[in-house]
Amino acid sequence: MKNRCVSLPVFVVLSATAFVYYTTVFVVTDQWLSLGTAPGLLNAIIFTGLTAMSVLCYTLAIIRDPGQVPSSYVADLEDSDSSMHEVKRKGGDLRYCQKCGQYKPPRAHHCRVCKRCVLRMDHHCVWINNCVGHENYKAFFLFVLYVVLACIYALVLLVGSAIQELHDEERRSGNIFKTSYILCGLIVIPLTVALIVLLVWHMYLLSHNKTTIEYHEGVRAMWLDEKAGRVYHHPYDLGLFRNLVLVLGPNLATWICPTAVEHIGSGLRFQTYYDNLHGQSSPS
Repeated sequence: MKNRCVSLPVFVVLSATAFVYYTTVFVVTDQWLSLGTAPGLLNAIIFTGLTAMSVLCYTLAIIRDPGQVPSSYVADLEDSDSSMHEVKRKGGDLRYCQKCGQYKPPRAHHCRVCKRCVLRMDHHCVWINNCVGHENYKAFFLFVLYVVLACIYALVLLVGSAIQELHDEERRSGNIFKTSYILCGLIVIPLTVALIVLLVWHMYLLSHNKTTIEYHEGVRAMWLDEKAGRVYHHPYDLGLFRNLVLVLGPNLATWICPTAVEHIGSGLRFQTYYDNLHGQSSPS
């Protein structure tokens, strides 16, 4: 495994997280509500929980291998559990990676940064110094979800404290312009906007059982089908609830738990829309 934890973007993320956490809890919350009161302590505990879950999911997204194609993998055209095999756009041959020297399972793609094929590859993320793929997609998605919630919570506390400062004649002398307040706002506000956009994007992908790569490939496929008078349907879209279950798990209570990934399967084959049409039940 590469030294995924040792990279400048990862250091920046962890440093920004530590600064925002300290400022939000020990400066903003303490001065506004006081950590010695029940409201102050409760808000500090909630924000600490959101931050802890964000860091846990972030760590898992970094250290988990996104999914490596086994060296023994061979595409089997006669496999009765798979009604569809992905082929090259030109020639119709089974997908084969020249760089890795082996066949690629469905939804796998070669990463030029990691220099290997990744199962159900979504994209390579510099902020985790790792690919987002089959094994760590849930951790990555939950990281984005928890960090958005944490950022929104930090913004609420920051705005509430600023309003209180404006209405407090004794503390109007300039405390609101403290460097820590300004820096925290400069980090949290643009970060919240960017991460909300990212969260909405991955909620769309998750609800349609797509990866970022498959979305871009689907745009062309949809155009070709419309040109030929056909209706395009993403082959791995099994319906909203089943799509969510495939990534988050069959137990709703563990959807928000990044360590519950026993359900994801091998990543070498996936149930498709066509399996439902044919009444098959292929494993995921």
